[in-house]
Order: sequence, then structure tokens, then C-alpha cells
Amino acid sequence: MKDEPDIPLRVTENLAEAEEWMLVLVAEGLSPAVRHTSRGFALVVPASEAEQAVTALAAYETENPPVLQVEDEPHGAGYLIAGFTVAGVLLAFFSITGEPNPGSLWFKRGSSDAAYLLGGELWRSVTALTLHVDLGHAISNAIALALFLSAVCRSLGPGLGSAIVLLAGAGGNLANALLQGPTHVSVGASTSVFAAVGVVVSLAVARRRRRGSYGRRVWLPIAAGFALLAMLGTGQYRVDLWAHLLGLLTGSLLGAAVAIYYHRVPGPRVQWTLAGASLTLVIGCWALALRY
Repeated sequence: MKDEPDIPLRVTENLAEAEEWMLVLVAEGLSPAVRHTSRGFALVVPASEAEQAVTALAAYETENPPVLQVEDEPHGAGYLIAGFTVAGVLLAFFSITGEPNPGSLWFKRGSSDAAYLLGGELWRSVTALTLHVDLGHAISNAIALALFLSAVCRSLGPGLGSAIVLLAGAGGNLANALLQGPTHVSVGASTSVFAAVGVVVSLAVARRRRRGSYGRRVWLPIAAGFALLAMLGTGQYRVDLWAHLLGLLTGSLLGAAVAIYYHRVPGPRVQWTLAGASLTLVIGCWALALRY
């Protein structure tokens, strides 16, 4: 049996992943080994055990789906470009809409007015993210979004990151309208800012779990997220604390869903598609708002 040839099953650049596969097979009573090759770390087994090893690994991964493989290195400069582009667009849009006044069509049709939003004008959950009450409000949200959206895009890529933050911000606005009732009106990108914080928190928890951390170390990012909410989300002028909190929670839920169900970060084609879809969603929502 010692002369039996070894069959390579899988190759990875991640030694920890290769060792995880090996431990799964050892637990099944097999004789795997990990070998360093020019392509990475190869998992090999004796030829007679190959079929059983493939079955064991498939069963293990079905029962234990991997979380998103959040990269420690940024995806080129795209993650920074996405964050700062969105921030620049917010400021440019404020120069068009200006501050709210009784005759402003932008605020009349685009604010997150709960009475209209809950009455079926769902586009308001998106358009409200692009409106601000004054220049200071716009600048503070643009800076915060540049930082936190860039952090999300660093892990998920610019397209997926932007789409998740936009959807989480819109979801936070909708949840806020449901919670506060038909008399509530809000505007501002801060819901998306805290949605981005929530996504970062969920991805950090997923990363720590993947690296084998448990207990307090795993949940530390959650405490950090609420600390940021306390520092950044409660001291602003005319702050909507519920919008910030619900943005944080919505972002956390979507971030967790991405970490659980996406095994790998999408490639450039998908990233561009998602970025285009996000832009189209914002433009389409404003088209609906200004049509009525």
C-alpha cells in the first residue's frame, strides 16, 4: 500500500483552508496529506480513498457552508473610487436641490414622508437618501459615506458593496417610516452611512469566525458598531436616531446574508453590473418621484 499513488483533490493558496480539508478527511478515517506546490497547497489522498474523500468533503461543505471569503487586501483602487465618487455625487446633487423650502419640488416629491411612503410611493425610501437639509448636513454625510462605503467596497468590491449599502439604506428608511408613523418626514444619506457600518460589522464578525475566533473576540465588532452609532449618530443637528439605528440593523442583516450565502466575491463583470443597477435604481426612483 505504501507504493499506492497519491491523487490530488484540491489546490488552494490558503494553508488554513487546506488543513481544514485534511482534518475533515482524517475524521473520516482517511489518510490525507497537504503538499506545497507551485500552484499552492494541494490536498492529496491515496488513490483508493479518492472517491470516499470527495464524498466526505462534499457532505461537510453541505452541512457547513463557507462564509464569504472577505479579502484582507483591497480590490485595486476601485473600493476608494466607489466611496469618494458617491460622496462627490451627493455634494453635486445638493448644489442642484439646495435646502428645503415650501416651493421645493425635490423635497416635496423625494423626501421620506412616511404618509406617502407607506401609501405606496416606495421610491421615496431611495430618493430621500440623496437630499440634505443644509450644506453641513451634506458634507458630514458625504465624508462619512466616503469612509464607510469604501470600507464595504474593500471587502465586497465596488459594485456589490454599493448595491448592498443602497438597499440597506432604503430598507432603513422604510423601517423607520413603519416605526414612526405617517407624520414622520426625513431626508439624508445618514441611514446609508450607518447601513454601511452595519455591513462592515457583519463582515468583521464573519471574518473572525472564519479564522477560528470565538467568544468576546467574535462579537467585538458589534460593540464597535454601536459605539460608532453613539458617537456619530446622536450628536448631529436634528438627528433622526431611529433612522440611524435601523440603518445599522438593516446593514447588519444584509451584510450577514452576503457573508453566509456568497462564497466568493463576484468578479469585475458582476461588479460593473451591480454598480450600473444601483445607479439605475436611483435615477429610476427620481424619475418616478418627479413624474407625479
